[in-house]
Amino acid sequence: MELTLATDRCHLLDDPWADRATPVQFADPAAGIEALEERGPFDGVVAVGDQPAFVAAEAAVRLGLRFHPPAAVRAASDKFHTRERFRAAGLPVPDFVLDPPWPRRYPCVLKPLNLSASRGVIRANNDQEFEEAAARIQKMIGEAQILVEDFIPGREFALEGIVTSGKLKTLTLFDKPDPLDGPFFEETIYVTPSREAVEIQRKIQAAAQAAVTALGLTDGPVHAEMRVNLQGVWMLEAAGRPIGGLCARVLRFDSLAARELSLEEILLLHAIGEDVSAAALAPGAHGVMMIPIAESGIFEGTEGLDEARRVPNITDVEITAKEGQKLEALPEGASYLGFVFARARKPEDAERALRQAHECLRPRIVRALPVVK
Repeated sequence: MELTLATDRCHLLDDPWADRATPVQFADPAAGIEALEERGPFDGVVAVGDQPAFVAAEAAVRLGLRFHPPAAVRAASDKFHTRERFRAAGLPVPDFVLDPPWPRRYPCVLKPLNLSASRGVIRANNDQEFEEAAARIQKMIGEAQILVEDFIPGREFALEGIVTSGKLKTLTLFDKPDPLDGPFFEETIYVTPSREAVEIQRKIQAAAQAAVTALGLTDGPVHAEMRVNLQGVWMLEAAGRPIGGLCARVLRFDSLAARELSLEEILLLHAIGEDVSAAALAPGAHGVMMIPIAESGIFEGTEGLDEARRVPNITDVEITAKEGQKLEALPEGASYLGFVFARARKPEDAERALRQAHECLRPRIVRALPVVK
């Protein structure tokens, strides 16, 4: 395939990364599509993030390509509109409010409307924690609105799928073995295939399909997250994009091809109209750890990389933070230290390998000097 990239950068700079990318503006999805039209025609469009999905949706309409509708992408990226559509479709949703004065019922969760990767999501158990959480979030987002909703107890899962004409095909279901009970909700380990009972998996997939339908997502990737408890499956989100960061690197799929395919290859084939219904997760367990940032500061490097890579069932360890980079821990942080990848025969073996490799890593983070104004 011949790929044309579209990235959010200054249109006045002449190809700064030598990738011949078309400059677009994620904040204004319609801007830059004219430049894309000049480089066409195209057979398909794929997006790899929430904001890029806005551009992909607008480009699909203008260029006559198949993708999720713009209105569906916008609804999926707004936590309040997502909750409204889920409730209207009869899906279980927690009680939620958008505008202050917020009713006080604990425990509850405060969250910005549009941030991802659990950034700014904080649990509060009393009035003092509520006030502190609201002030902390508003420091991050300014005058933007905050969603407040009841805390949903239970185990959390993530589903990776692809939608064709409104029908969701589940590519894989991830377990999140670490409890996500707050006060912050930093995700760490994803392991697949899910160890949940087949009946629970069916209910999760049915809920994800209902969420896709409620949002109006029709053609393209979907990354959905949900919690499961005795009351059933509670959809948290269904975004019109694939899983973020480098997490997709751990996934490999069997298909009609003579080799295993990556998630990106599956998405590209689907985008140009190929039938990917035969794609199935390759045998064995796939696991990835998003290496958490334990404290904010200046990153100086990591010891123990070779030791971590020698752990049985670990396929790679990649540190994505750069030396000298200022890192922020959750809830303000928007990145990870890096990623650990594992493949094993059983999910528990992959999970064990990820934890063991993480214990080998010794990142050096020094406290940053305060900014004097």
